[in-house]
Amino acid sequence: NSRLLYVALLLHDIGKGLDQDHSEAGRDVALQLCPRFGLSRAETDIVAWLVENHLTMSHFAQNRDLSDLKTISDFAELVQSRERLKLLLVLTVCDIRGVGPGVWNGWKGELLRNLYYETESVLSGGHSRRDQRGRILGIIERLREKLTDAPEQSVERFIASHYDDYWLKTSLKQQLLHFRLGGKVAEKSEQDEKIAIKVVTDEFTAMTELIVYAPEHPMFLAKVAGCCAAGGASIAAAQISTTRTGFALDNFYLRRRFEDEQDELRQAKSIAKKIRRLLSGKISLAKLMKGKDDLTGTIKAFSVEPVVNLDNTQSKYFTVIEVEALDRPGLLYDVTRELTELNLTVSSAHISTYGEKAVDSFYVTDLFGDKIKDHSRWSHIRERLLEVMTKS
Repeated sequence: NSRLLYVALLLHDIGKGLDQDHSEAGRDVALQLCPRFGLSRAETDIVAWLVENHLTMSHFAQNRDLSDLKTISDFAELVQSRERLKLLLVLTVCDIRGVGPGVWNGWKGELLRNLYYETESVLSGGHSRRDQRGRILGIIERLREKLTDAPEQSVERFIASHYDDYWLKTSLKQQLLHFRLGGKVAEKSEQDEKIAIKVVTDEFTAMTELIVYAPEHPMFLAKVAGCCAAGGASIAAAQISTTRTGFALDNFYLRRRFEDEQDELRQAKSIAKKIRRLLSGKISLAKLMKGKDDLTGTIKAFSVEPVVNLDNTQSKYFTVIEVEALDRPGLLYDVTRELTELNLTVSSAHISTYGEKAVDSFYVTDLFGDKIKDHSRWSHIRERLLEVMTKS
């Protein structure tokens, strides 16, 4: 319904400048204006809903784990119909593109596309746990078809080494890269050499992908984040997978800094070299970060009150920690290091920036793989994270 879409586009930010949340204020304005525009009651309700939720799809796509079935079911419950899903998708894309040059990129489009199709499946009656298992078997079968030239034993070993969530959140292209990296690691004899790193630049998504395959370590995410910060790179997202064989297989998506492909590749390879040296014990994290005190510097013209929220309802298996703070180089390193010191295991991280504000979400468990249920511990986690986020 393009007429409703045009009205929602016209009104979506009309609540800005009012005392209450601008999405809620815009909804109230839409409820008053739409009947005067000649819209019916049902049409008015849809426009008001779109205005109220015009930031919701972007938040789900960029800050929630799309491989978590709870994320999709929560979003589907909010949207309720395929028509509203279509309208909200187009409104979201237009809103992001309208911010200014360079804000929209293929990476954001890919996240929104994935959320759209996963939600459409739920609204069409699919996506049950049984249906999910069927999808996983289909994904594995497609991988086998692509690896007919590879040794069957190696293919089956690779398949057996991954948990179910890996297949749901990893594209076939990535799986093939991971298979090759795993093969390189398997060929190495020394334990400290069992590290494989691949750099993939992508002009369309405006991201550079850094794939790291190495033995699992509690400080793994913090170490990689530290290397990226030391190398001047900004992490847009992290997809974290742990294999049944004790390896970490993580994809880090770095925001593109250079227009020239060779410059971008040169920076990424420099960071990859730092990661390899750090993980193999040839350099310490303290030495790597020495002289990088300026990483904590911020743009003094802006002020963002830091916020830490913990939630056990967003995921069936994980506690979701969402932090908001003034964006600065090294912020992710500081936060992930603190999470490690708090004895929390990070399953996935979703990093977003809105102007000067960073909004990062972490899906975590305790060391036993359980949600954080003790609210006194919640308070302790919140205090520690607020302390590190306010460091200047």
